[in-house]
Amino acid sequence: MKKVVLATRNLGKIHEFDRLLREFAEDITVLGLADFPDMPDVEETGTTLTENALLKSKAVAAFTSLPALADDSGLFVNALGGDPGIFSARWSGEHGNDLANTAKVLRQMEELANSEPELDRSASFRCAIALSFPDGHRLAGQDFVEMGEMSGEIIDAPRGDKGFGYDPIFIPTGLTLTSAEIDAQQKDEISHRGRAMRRIAPILVDLL
Repeated sequence: MKKVVLATRNLGKIHEFDRLLREFAEDITVLGLADFPDMPDVEETGTTLTENALLKSKAVAAFTSLPALADDSGLFVNALGGDPGIFSARWSGEHGNDLANTAKVLRQMEELANSEPELDRSASFRCAIALSFPDGHRLAGQDFVEMGEMSGEIIDAPRGDKGFGYDPIFIPTGLTLTSAEIDAQQKDEISHRGRAMRRIAPILVDLL
């Protein structure tokens, strides 16, 4: 079996990518950082999603000696000037605390709504996925990046328990359900990560 490491400990992301990859190949095993417990954290010092995704994919490929995929995703809320953006995973001050991050965005939107009855609730999820190869691989030093975006709007209270991150407060354009209320297959078809993964997956399959 061919192997690729997804630079995350988030089981939701691993399962999501594994589902999508099955559309293109059945002979690739998707590993996560839980399979490499000694892998040090990568400091996300980039100023864009692409920069942060590349920081992670390069570091993981170097550490594991395997091809590595890394995504950096963010929620960009227009009323908040594009925040939380690249800081989405640590918006509350604690990295990966979905409940706290979501609560902070809701508080910020509520404060704005008190003074702006016609508050702009439009937002978008954006994702950059980077693919890097380790030293010794025929493609060492070459990196590939694909982007995906899903537009929608922020609601005023969480709904649904099928997603993760900000999914419970985000309704994709054209739907009445939040990203946490729709099933996995439908989400894969329209999500920012699903779109980026569909663009990177054929490249991955072709190059492994």
